[in-house]
Amino acid sequence: MLGMTQKAVAEAAGVSEPTVKRLESQDGELNGHSSTIAAIRRALEAGGIEFIPQNGGGPGVRMRKEHHD
Repeated sequence: MLGMTQKAVAEAAGVSEPTVKRLESQDGELNGHSSTIAAIRRALEAGGIEFIPQNGGGPGVRMRKEHHD
């Protein structure tokens, strides 16, 4: 979606590339340190990703809409 490599995500989040690879390879709910997952989430949000909560249709992600004033 963002076109970021695992290395770029790791650098933006301040975590190791193997950590990003391990988390990406997991199925279902992520199993990792909450601080690591939060750092990756913040890095993706800074790139324009919006996380969609569980709302009957399942959780997901999308690109955040640009607001033009």
